[in-house]
Amino acid sequence: MASGAAMAAPPVKTAGGMLVNSAGMTLYTFDKDAAGKSACNGPCAELWPPVVAEANAKPEGDMTIITRDDGAKQWAYKGKPVYQYKPDMKAGDATGDNFKNVWHIIKS
Repeated sequence: MASGAAMAAPPVKTAGGMLVNSAGMTLYTFDKDAAGKSACNGPCAELWPPVVAEANAKPEGDMTIITRDDGAKQWAYKGKPVYQYKPDMKAGDATGDNFKNVWHIIKS
């Protein structure tokens, strides 16, 4: 599974109300995911790397942790698994928003 760096602390919100990781990269949810279950595996997870939670990570507020099919832990926002978008190159990029009408930035 391709992924960004594992995070012990949950993602953070920006002043604009978007959820980002500690590097300021925009985070997304996938409409085809069920609460607590990721439907994005294989090639999907290459393009949309899951935001992996470190083994010592603890749920906080709306941020919880789910277990992926491969056993990895992934952050979830209000039960929905959280991802990055590989083509986003720098903090603040949100090029995956509304991708195929099923990927959306997370707004608080």
